[in-house]
Amino acid sequence: MFSNLLIRIFVKDKENIKDKNVRQAYGYLGGIVGIAANALLFTVKLIIGLAINSIAVMADSFNNLSDAASSIITLVGFKITNKPADREHPFGHGRIEYISALIVSFMVILVGFEFIKSSIERILHPEAVKFEWLTLIILLFSIGVKVWLSIFNRTIGKRIGSKAMEASALDSISDVISTSVVVFSLIVSRWVAFPIDGYIGVAVALFIMYSGVSLTKETLNPLLGEAPEAEFVDEIIKRILSYEGIIGVHDIIVHNYGPTNTVVSLHAEIPSCTDIMVAHDIIDDAEKEISQEMNMHLVIHMDPINTNDKVVQKTQEEVIEILNEFSMDLSIHDFRIVGDGEHKNLIFDMVVPHEVLDKDENELVESVKSAIKHKHPRYEAIITVDRSYAILR
Repeated sequence: MFSNLLIRIFVKDKENIKDKNVRQAYGYLGGIVGIAANALLFTVKLIIGLAINSIAVMADSFNNLSDAASSIITLVGFKITNKPADREHPFGHGRIEYISALIVSFMVILVGFEFIKSSIERILHPEAVKFEWLTLIILLFSIGVKVWLSIFNRTIGKRIGSKAMEASALDSISDVISTSVVVFSLIVSRWVAFPIDGYIGVAVALFIMYSGVSLTKETLNPLLGEAPEAEFVDEIIKRILSYEGIIGVHDIIVHNYGPTNTVVSLHAEIPSCTDIMVAHDIIDDAEKEISQEMNMHLVIHMDPINTNDKVVQKTQEEVIEILNEFSMDLSIHDFRIVGDGEHKNLIFDMVVPHEVLDKDENELVESVKSAIKHKHPRYEAIITVDRSYAILR
């Protein structure tokens, strides 16, 4: 409820999340709230940790300090992300948001490593931990703040599709667990004599490092070029096939240049008997309308398909049946028959799954050729291997 109140107060036109300025306002709000909350928690925990001489509490306080720094990085990231495209960056600066999230994850790992060293030092040279009810209450308050901050960041992250905000939400959850462990060590220290504070500190540090590694994996994927979501690809195909005259789609490639900048290219199949000017208008309308509707830049290559030749259609269906006999997901496109008389060439592109290694491609192609030769002794298959760059359902 408080999260929605903040959004309603500080984000104008909050429902228009496709607008870059609205999206930036969400990012600014998340960053500023994160800085304020974590700075407060750091100050309170550091004072308490020094007062009761607890390395675990102090470690947890510096974790909050790193969270405040990460919120600053996220804030700066949203600022740079919204910069317009220029000559050196024609697709804009959207990937800065992913880089800022990656920096945050590295900071989390570094802080965890430093805490491990401090905790081991405490185990080797133990000092008494003084239990205070005020300390316990403040730490419980800290857990409550972090639970809310996680929900707040996740709400913003899901609403605007931000990896950086989702990373901050996950980091806040890790803080909830680590602080809960500190509370446990504080309570148990009343009855346990050995340096449980140091051991708990190691556990907290290891969990922090684990969270950092998880964040790194999450933020690296879009930078490396992850496959688009199947729902997104399915929606593109559905919209393309809704245009009269387009009978098939293949070779879909999606490039992500940031959460609000996506470039998509694909091949649209059109009957070869269609007038070339009519086909061009169909493709042109699809490019413009779908780009606007789905907030992306769509480029379509037209592939003419022979739909009138019954021999071609029947042969293609037989080739598809042969491919279905292989224990893998194989498909074909751009199928055509070239040559006169009984001896003809079957020419097509065969899409193979990424599980098939490059070194095994030739063997697979020869196996498919042999299977086709067995079915059509007078036909020669000329196969071009293709890869799928999108996940289809």
